[in-house]
Amino acid sequence: MLYEMRIYTVQPGKVPELNALFEKEGIPIIKDHSKLVGWWSTEVGPLNQVVHIWAYNDAGHREKVRAAQNADPRLKGYRGKVLALLVNQTNMLLTPSNFSPLQ
Repeated sequence: MLYEMRIYTVQPGKVPELNALFEKEGIPIIKDHSKLVGWWSTEVGPLNQVVHIWAYNDAGHREKVRAAQNADPRLKGYRGKVLALLVNQTNMLLTPSNFSPLQ
């Protein structure tokens, strides 16, 4: 398995708006392509952040999924709305160790 962790830093006070946008517009589209592991927002530490993790079989699977998402016209408008709320974005690809509960 391969996991992608994305950390979005959003404009102050905009986490609820991003969460609502994802729930209403993002999930119905993205669930056709990717498997969401979890979606969280920060309460302590760096604030105004949303952390989400996606699961892929391997790097090739992620590449195919990302290509399909990029070709999906339904995502263009949604992504524009998300980008308007972001201050910063960090992406990490994570490979679980052999003893990790998530494989």
